[in-house]
Amino acid sequence: MRALGTLALVSLGAQNGPIWRYRATLGPVLMPMSDHRCLRVPLPMIGRLGRAKRPGLDCADRVRMLGMSSRALSFGVMADAYERFRPGYPVELFDMVMTYAGRPVRTALEIGAGTGKATRLFAQRGVTVTATEPDGAMLHKHVPANVKTVQAAFEDLRPGESYGLVYAAAALHWTNPEGRWSRMAALLEPGGVFASFGGPAQLVDPAVEKAVRAARAPFLESDEVPSPDGTPPGHDMQWPGAELQRSEWFADVQQVVIERRLTMSAHDYVGHLSTISAYLELPTSEQEQVYSQIMQVPPETVEVAADITVHLARGRCEQ
Repeated sequence: MRALGTLALVSLGAQNGPIWRYRATLGPVLMPMSDHRCLRVPLPMIGRLGRAKRPGLDCADRVRMLGMSSRALSFGVMADAYERFRPGYPVELFDMVMTYAGRPVRTALEIGAGTGKATRLFAQRGVTVTATEPDGAMLHKHVPANVKTVQAAFEDLRPGESYGLVYAAAALHWTNPEGRWSRMAALLEPGGVFASFGGPAQLVDPAVEKAVRAARAPFLESDEVPSPDGTPPGHDMQWPGAELQRSEWFADVQQVVIERRLTMSAHDYVGHLSTISAYLELPTSEQEQVYSQIMQVPPETVEVAADITVHLARGRCEQ
């Protein structure tokens, strides 16, 4: 363990790069840096279907064109609930990304902005953010008016503009894996940084968690989004970190966990569940039933572990 003022960092001993567990109530983490001469990466031709806006393009068309799961496009109907019940992101996350970058970050591209939870974190601290999101209902209602917005999936983004930071907040798993990292690298300025962060909200009390699971079981076996590359939950380096380490486009891959505990009412906890794609895919009648069943289980208030797993990487540079 090493201490930086009041900050405690514990190395988890991964073989392919440091992984740190970080206490969210403390100051920013310091990341190793290296001095590289960066190469520009051309945006590949793969997966450009649908780049030009087509008249009459509906969500079903986009799912077929982009291979995008219907779960990825299920949130718009719940935009207000998403904004109300999903927790935001702490300033410690911003500090962590800026410290890792090691230089001022003036521009950022956000992939899958949703209602702008992470957009506000960066835009309110001087970063010029371009927020992209395929679901207009999510994008246009809550994202700040002074933020440039683009209604598009990641795979639809036009080449040309590059950014000091490209990031995804609980959204990267909805992108198409084909050509994902070469496309991501092409959007970065020389020396630019990529960040992905998010994590599930889990009940701390095992007895309450077990009872909620039992109430949910007749409708859903699980409400989790499985790891896109099959990385088991106990593995040192979680997705997308392991994928980034194997990528030819990125280096200096870091994984950090910001530990976070939230207390919320049982009503707000069920409200949070109502924004999770697994529930949104259920028929409306079943949604009402499962929420009603779960609402009978927890006490008036619950404690939730809402840890944020952060992955950081920089565009691979020539030594």
